[in-house]
Amino acid sequence: MKKDKIAVIGLGYVGLPLARLFATKYSVVGFDINKQRISELMSGVDSTLEVDDQTLQSVLINSSSDSIGLYCTNQLEKINDCNYYIITVPTPVDKNNRPVLTPLIKASETVGAVLKKGDIVIYESTVYPGATEEDCVPILERVSGLKFNKDFYAGYSPERINPGDKEHTVEKILKVTSGSTPQIGEKVNELYKSVITAGTHLAPTIKVAEASKVIENSQRDINIAFVNELAKIFNLLDINTHDVLEAAGTKWNFLPFKPGLVGGHCIGVDPYYLAQKAQEYGYNPEIILAGRRMNDSMGGYVASEVIKTMIQKDIKIKDAEILILGITFKENCPDVRNSKVIDVISSLNEYGVKVTVHDPWANPAEALKEHDVKSTTNLPKEKFDSIVLAVSHKEFIDLDFNSIKKEKSIIYDVKNILSSTIKDKTL
Repeated sequence: MKKDKIAVIGLGYVGLPLARLFATKYSVVGFDINKQRISELMSGVDSTLEVDDQTLQSVLINSSSDSIGLYCTNQLEKINDCNYYIITVPTPVDKNNRPVLTPLIKASETVGAVLKKGDIVIYESTVYPGATEEDCVPILERVSGLKFNKDFYAGYSPERINPGDKEHTVEKILKVTSGSTPQIGEKVNELYKSVITAGTHLAPTIKVAEASKVIENSQRDINIAFVNELAKIFNLLDINTHDVLEAAGTKWNFLPFKPGLVGGHCIGVDPYYLAQKAQEYGYNPEIILAGRRMNDSMGGYVASEVIKTMIQKDIKIKDAEILILGITFKENCPDVRNSKVIDVISSLNEYGVKVTVHDPWANPAEALKEHDVKSTTNLPKEKFDSIVLAVSHKEFIDLDFNSIKKEKSIIYDVKNILSSTIKDKTL
């Protein structure tokens, strides 16, 4: 009997760590349409920093074969002898916060072109309940000419990658699995169980697995929205929000959420997928969308607080020099996609100030392409009227702020990582 061979479609923050892990026990072909990304990975380098070079190089093989290891390619014919296809492409929203399934549809067309009898297609991309069987499977059927649950099968195992987290890596996070039939569910579960040391949870249906993923991040989004609202209230009352949260956190069942900018391609996006599906069925989700509105308002709120604090110090606003520290969506991670720091920058620009962005982790070309914002990896040598610490990169904790601030200036610490003797205000 032919040994299992796995194709991982999409080699980004989710796909590459998964492909690397499977490649320790299986023959794996990583497929991505980005030729530059393939070239980079086959040279043993991962620019996302999710897999260190030594670990990546330890599983790389030079050609597609049945040998254990990882071969990366953008050539479709190299994946036509696989029997598992795992799709890990992004699922973003558009400017109106409507789900964009285009990457998922394109990936399904790609897999459909090589699908054979007996193959299993597993989706990891975050979607609304029903997307796998209602949106993706018909594409697989149409392109392949095969019949679902007769000729080929499907599974869903939501990704739980936490970008930049070197402690909770893919194999150490319990994995939810599911299949289009009970038997396929068992097969999918056994596949993941063979590499996930934290274990697996086999959901009864694909829809249950899809729903479990989308509510994980919706729950976090709502909880963060609550503390963001608290921050606005306590600011009016002249109470330090973080002091309040620290005191409340002494109770054993108080949840440790902190205020901040909610970006990235999970927490800031997933609730819209669930909301759209609910609206299709005639239900308008009030709490979910209220949480989104609150969190989406925080960029403008931070900017207004920075300007107010500058005014209180008699700092001239027009043409003031403001330094933004960090443009990635989270700390110690190079990913700039859906970063809400851009909302702070856009709002500050409306006041007629001059904004400079410094981020030692972000690729300036990526920041320019994604947000049309110039950033620098080197700390500027000039001094500024205002410094906004927007992302808590480790490099910023011990930064010499006196070297970059004017005599009359303010430091606004969005993340509350600086000493109270350094900062003027925090969120």
